[in-house]
Amino acid sequence: MTGALASAAPLGAPVVAQVTAIEASLFVFVVLTALFTALARDVLAAVIIFGAYSLGMAALYTFYRAPDVAMTEAAISAGVTTVLLLLTLAKTTRLDHEAAFESVNLPAAGAAGLLFAGLMLTMGDIPAVGSADAPIWSNPDVTQWYIAETYAETHVENTVMAVLAAFRGFDTFGEAVVVFAAGIAALIVLHREVFA
Repeated sequence: MTGALASAAPLGAPVVAQVTAIEASLFVFVVLTALFTALARDVLAAVIIFGAYSLGMAALYTFYRAPDVAMTEAAISAGVTTVLLLLTLAKTTRLDHEAAFESVNLPAAGAAGLLFAGLMLTMGDIPAVGSADAPIWSNPDVTQWYIAETYAETHVENTVMAVLAAFRGFDTFGEAVVVFAAGIAALIVLHREVFA
């Protein structure tokens, strides 16, 4: 459901979440690449498919209007992690496999299927993107307080940046530590003391 249609619904009225074609295709792409990553016997193929999976997740986060999470996913998972795995493969030997994919472990597949079915049962409780019933709108006083008082509290003009840097400072610091650790790991793998 589009944001315009969702916001037109009266408050308190149930909003049925509708999956768009783009959202459905991203879901299918992410699930298929996750399966192919898990089942690929060739490690190089698994790393490449994993990079595609990460890009699909970044696109999904962008679709859900979370560009900060999308950029982190693209930079860390699709970028740094893929490069580190490829560098590791370049420094080790690859085993040749006759079959392209592993055989499916039926108990594990059954457990994964039950988990997936359980997650799908919760989809009806998730409000549509832009819905007036979304939890962020359930207490408009809080949202309006952030919009009205952010500059006075933080002296940062951009409200999103103020929330990330001040109100959620410890969380943002944790994310920065992850990026820093990834950079250190890259330097260790490359046997360099500085980026040049």
